[in-house]
Amino acid sequence: MKIEQLLGNEMLLKLPKTAFLCSRKIPASAVIKCFDWAIEQREKGNCVISGFHSQIEKDVFHYLFKGKQPIIIVLARGLKEKMVPELQNPLNEGRLLIITPFDKSTKRVTEQTAELRNKMMIELADSITVGYASSGGQIEKLLTMTNKPIRRIT
Repeated sequence: MKIEQLLGNEMLLKLPKTAFLCSRKIPASAVIKCFDWAIEQREKGNCVISGFHSQIEKDVFHYLFKGKQPIIIVLARGLKEKMVPELQNPLNEGRLLIITPFDKSTKRVTEQTAELRNKMMIELADSITVGYASSGGQIEKLLTMTNKPIRRIT
């Protein structure tokens, strides 16, 4: 799958990367485990690639963002014209990369664009960590299509 747009340090793509995927609906018992995983990745300086779209993924990003490790955000839409101000420092420090398989005409996240985004993340990652995957959901289906190492937090 081709990267259509990017912003940030392209060299991060050469690093070993762990994709973080999590269903939108997640049991409360899994939430703290996801946070602990994020803190562990931050402390080890591991590069994490994710869409950081669902609430739990946003929370994981919050924990990662406090560190200095590299982060790759994969969007399920095109890049916006204006950058979110909080992301400017990590971009300037060279520890953030934002990529998307879509051009700027794709302005909304849909189930289809999210699926393509997740496929790109899995393709680019060396390993996959799943915070939680709903039974029969999109993440479960995608995981059956890869031979990469998969770690399930729950």
